[in-house]
Amino acid sequence: MGLRPWRRMRERMRAWARRVRDDVLAVYFCARHPDTPWAPKLGALLIAAYALSPIDLIPDFIPVLGFLDEAILLPGAIWVCLRLMPAPVLAECRTQAQAWLAQQRRKPRSVAGAVLVVLLWVLLLWLGWLAIRTA
Repeated sequence: MGLRPWRRMRERMRAWARRVRDDVLAVYFCARHPDTPWAPKLGALLIAAYALSPIDLIPDFIPVLGFLDEAILLPGAIWVCLRLMPAPVLAECRTQAQAWLAQQRRKPRSVAGAVLVVLLWVLLLWLGWLAIRTA
């Protein structure tokens, strides 16, 4: 009897993770959709590039912070991005994402996202080096 609430919570977390996975693909397709307005398209491009990148901005081995981007920041950014999408575009892209998952069974990888993360790390290291050098 004591394990049932844990099982229900585990099942809810799995369902939430599946929705986030599906929403990442929907954002990816929204970024490529010709009817997406430019501002949400730019946000969708950045979010999809980062979400589908094989490299994390904050590495997972850093305690707490490593999972912060994947557990809170990324789902929040996806939620905001989806709220900015026109309803017909979002519906079409969600259908396209479901079809992709049914056929491919894997999410696409973003080389551009990996390059973006590496460039951001280089920029941060360079700024840190400048701060130390001028101090």
